[in-house]
Amino acid sequence: MNLEQKIYKKLLQVPKGQITTYGDLAKAVGLKNGQRVVGRIMNKNPYPVIIPCHRVVMSTGKIGGYAYGEHIKAKMLSDEGIKIKNGKIMNLENTVYRF
Repeated sequence: MNLEQKIYKKLLQVPKGQITTYGDLAKAVGLKNGQRVVGRIMNKNPYPVIIPCHRVVMSTGKIGGYAYGEHIKAKMLSDEGIKIKNGKIMNLENTVYRF
């Protein structure tokens, strides 16, 4: 299994209505300081409907980038019940999924 597959497989554990951070996802697959690598892999996700890359946000709570635009990412997260204000996840600690 290559790195992309490991990351996508791990991301599938994050349930609807919760998020993870780029850094937490990197750590979960054994990458130290791998948040940028995770970001690049999320950006190339060939199956965005199946692999929920919209559930990966920045550790600061900012929703971060999305290949289809941040407004689409924000809408998808809102549709899953995640509260966002000014581009940031509200109540971040209670929304983060821990691997």
